[in-house]
Amino acid sequence: MIAVLFFAATGVTLNHPDWLAAESTRDFTGKLPATWKSAQGVDWLVVAEYLRTTHGVRGTVAERSADGPQASLTFKAPGYAADAFIEMTDGSYRLTVAYQGTIGMLNDLHRGRDAGSAWAWLIDASGIFLTFLSLTGLGLLWYLKKVRFAGFVTLTAGGVLLFILAKLVI
Repeated sequence: MIAVLFFAATGVTLNHPDWLAAESTRDFTGKLPATWKSAQGVDWLVVAEYLRTTHGVRGTVAERSADGPQASLTFKAPGYAADAFIEMTDGSYRLTVAYQGTIGMLNDLHRGRDAGSAWAWLIDASGIFLTFLSLTGLGLLWYLKKVRFAGFVTLTAGGVLLFILAKLVI
């Protein structure tokens, strides 16, 4: 039921992101240690761990590239992103860290964005549970003779209303 409550509440906050928006951005600059680059190119592990240690960067590395005079490294987590742009000539960098606040983090968890495979399994399990709950509710409605007619009238009216609202949006 906690999962149902979570997805219901974050469904509302997804529709109204301006209600509790608390996004902030921080910029950093610096120079990477001498070990950041080898004969093979950028040592991404050294760069990532240096940024984690020096600036508290978190999340998983989502993208990395070294094209021409600049390299870049992007970290992602729910409600969080950090982008580092590195000058290949001298190892100087510019780091931008964006926080979307608690509601942004919860909304990203609702979507499963940048949350990892374990969270994706939880979303799937919640969806399967809710599907099972709905189908067993319909099954019970079929067998409860006293409320069957009123239940199916309500079910039909809700389905028609949902269809009309979907058509208005599309």
